[in-house]
Amino acid sequence: MTPSAERGAVLRADAARNRARVLQVAREQLAMGDDSLMLNTIARLAGVGVGTVYRHFPNRHALLEALLAERFQRLVDEAQAAAAEEDALSGLHRLLRFILGRILDDAGFAAVLESASDADAQTSAMKVELDRAVAELLDRARRAGAVRRGIEADDVRHLLCGIEHAVRSGGDDAERAEIYLDVLLEGLRPPR
Repeated sequence: MTPSAERGAVLRADAARNRARVLQVAREQLAMGDDSLMLNTIARLAGVGVGTVYRHFPNRHALLEALLAERFQRLVDEAQAAAAEEDALSGLHRLLRFILGRILDDAGFAAVLESASDADAQTSAMKVELDRAVAELLDRARRAGAVRRGIEADDVRHLLCGIEHAVRSGGDDAERAEIYLDVLLEGLRPPR
């Protein structure tokens, strides 16, 4: 059974406890600065068999998605709120700053956001919701003459992940992040 299918069905009480324990240990490892999320180590620390961990999370990315599901939902909520703003360009700018802040705070979050494939259907669904809200903002801003044609929601997500990579490779300088974001925002404008 895949992790998505397993969650679609009701987990047995012991399986649910084991999954919760694995997630708790993984969160503790992250809080201590260990972002390796080695599934064998997590199994040992959680007091469960390695097979139990792999049954719930077939790989590190699947575990990362599960750990970040709540944060990702907050991102979707923020995108929907930005899409509802009267001034689409202002909403887009605010949302892009919000997203960049989240991915700079957590490299794992950036990895989930930029991943071409998702381990969990819930993550894929949230990406669709996020892209839908960003597409709405882009369309409204385009109609107002504030955003160039040809830029799609997926492009924006990739560009933000590119900024995250540039900032990290340059020493995590917050000032550089702001400059790069300003360059992106300027680049979204239609040619004059």
